[in-house]
Amino acid sequence: MNVIRYQPASTIRQFHDQVNRLMQDEYGTLDENRGAARDQAQASVRTPLARRGWAPAVDVKEENERYVITADVPGVDPKDIEITMEAGVLSIKGSRSAESEQDADTYTRTERAHGEFERRFSLPKGADADGIVASSAHGVLSVSIPKKPEPQPRRIEIQ
Repeated sequence: MNVIRYQPASTIRQFHDQVNRLMQDEYGTLDENRGAARDQAQASVRTPLARRGWAPAVDVKEENERYVITADVPGVDPKDIEITMEAGVLSIKGSRSAESEQDADTYTRTERAHGEFERRFSLPKGADADGIVASSAHGVLSVSIPKKPEPQPRRIEIQ
């Protein structure tokens, strides 16, 4: 009878390898120039996220009198962001430009995504579209959507 030692790290490594293969099949390999990487000592490596665009991470918070959407948009000029409200849907669109082609040759790895993005949020009926205010500071976009005041019950006199 052979004794086989249990190695939990091996099981985790196998799982990690399977997930990597699945992601590579779905999104492509991490190295855009796989053949060229063997020949070049410093081949450019890009992650799928960097190749396929990006979407800023957001937090949505409900307060007593408003909703607040906070989005991380580092490196995006506020002039390059467009916020629209139509049919109860708030859209945030924008773009972050890439490094110049001249600088791209000097990088050995680039992970910061660039390109256009769009995030859309369905707002509840109580949102006041006319009172939406947005501000940006230190790469964080904040959109404040006030709530409409709820109708208060009133007593109706009989005449």
